[in-house]
Amino acid sequence: MARRAPAGRAALCGLLAAAAGIGVVELAAGAVDGVPSLVISVGDAVIDSVPGWLERAAIAALGTNDKPVLLASIGLVAALLGAGTGLLARRSFVAGAVAFVLITALGVAAGLAAPDDSAVLTVLAGALGAAVGVAILYHLLAAAAAETRASDGPGTTGRRNFLLLAGGAAAVAVIGGVGSRLLMGRERLTELRAAIRLPVPVRPAGPVPAGADLEISGLTPLFVPNEEFYRIDTALRVPTIDPDEWRLEIRGMVDNPFTLTYAELMAMPQIEADITLSCVSNEVGGDLVGNARWQGVPLFRLLERAGLQEGATQLVGRSVDGFTAGFPTVTALDVTEAMVAVGMNGEPLPAEHGFPARLVVPGLYGYVSATKWLSAIELTDWDVDGYWIPRGWAKEGPIKTSTRIDVPGPGRTITAGERPIAGVAWAPTRGIEGVEVRIDDGPWQSATLAERLDVDCWRQWYLPWDATPGAHVITARATDGLGEVQTDERTPVAPDGASGYPVIEVVVED
Repeated sequence: MARRAPAGRAALCGLLAAAAGIGVVELAAGAVDGVPSLVISVGDAVIDSVPGWLERAAIAALGTNDKPVLLASIGLVAALLGAGTGLLARRSFVAGAVAFVLITALGVAAGLAAPDDSAVLTVLAGALGAAVGVAILYHLLAAAAAETRASDGPGTTGRRNFLLLAGGAAAVAVIGGVGSRLLMGRERLTELRAAIRLPVPVRPAGPVPAGADLEISGLTPLFVPNEEFYRIDTALRVPTIDPDEWRLEIRGMVDNPFTLTYAELMAMPQIEADITLSCVSNEVGGDLVGNARWQGVPLFRLLERAGLQEGATQLVGRSVDGFTAGFPTVTALDVTEAMVAVGMNGEPLPAEHGFPARLVVPGLYGYVSATKWLSAIELTDWDVDGYWIPRGWAKEGPIKTSTRIDVPGPGRTITAGERPIAGVAWAPTRGIEGVEVRIDDGPWQSATLAERLDVDCWRQWYLPWDATPGAHVITARATDGLGEVQTDERTPVAPDGASGYPVIEVVVED
């Protein structure tokens, strides 16, 4: 090229080339089994490599938005690297092309870590993406250089050629991203879920008693709708699993290992249970907790069929995406509501919450129990660690007795007069026997509890309050079914869950 493209144009060329190359690989990932998404692979590598304190800080700051932020960050870094490659190629195309290939190789290296994908296909897809990207970069730079040589001003053939090539590169990127999503089968999965009918459970949860849902404005409902239920897991892209191809292995330290199809699992006797789940990363007063009506096959039935061997002290759930979580086998045997769940709030599990099957275990934080997209139940000794244990979390994770103030919202300004103070309290497997509220430095007052639904799910509560003008501090504490009062000792989420009283500040005006 006798004359270089302007720096800004060169950066744009690199960005578009990178986007097109990524789009090609993403399209291949959607079209060909065994080819991973390199974007997701890089994200998984980031999740697996960052220190535990940074993971906790991200969840605390971003909550359920952690995954979109990470993916957006990866996109931003890719855009910057692409722009930088374009600037380098402006000076030396060979150097820019080599940089493009090396950056792609990093993504391929991350993709090779995926256990269920083909190494050969991963390398080939990466090579294709790099080749497409380098070719587009060359032609875009040539068109940009030709544009600068033109002397007849804007709207010339040179500019039109550049815009056509740039539009084509952008189209490749968009088609790759959209096509990948379509080929990944999300729409097909929606159709499959819609055709599934949950069987009638042999032990239904029963009707909700009058007074179990207080229906106070601003108070979290007794059952959190599926689309609003919190989601914390390590999957950057929700696995799309065809139930006809899915299998569940029961293996490890058992006498009779066996494998179930989805149809076989659905044909087994099922139960319903109202169970509150909580993330260990839930801060005091946080919203990473939810209650739902779950349906599934009791875990102890599967273990009875498998026959436990001596020393099988831990049950490890394994996900299709490689995630693992383990908890004491005795919990699966003694807690009859622990289940392989296939239904949530009266419908098949949503994809985001583990379709076609997941583990639901009352009384345990999700990081040791709530394996989504379940592929295997493995019986082991206690020396095997689940995903989160080497990252600084406790080996055992019983849910602590907790409460939360929903009404009035923290930091709210309300008008004087009688106002409700309301919230939810939970201590799965133990139940809630009382909630007390304190206004400023006043005495503890007993709140009115909603009717009990089950010891495994939360209870709503409220306290009428004659709100007087001024700033006020509201504190709450719960007492569980064993008579233990929620501790006031403030601890962080690591290593085994946050503790302390929830406290909010509100302003009351005339």
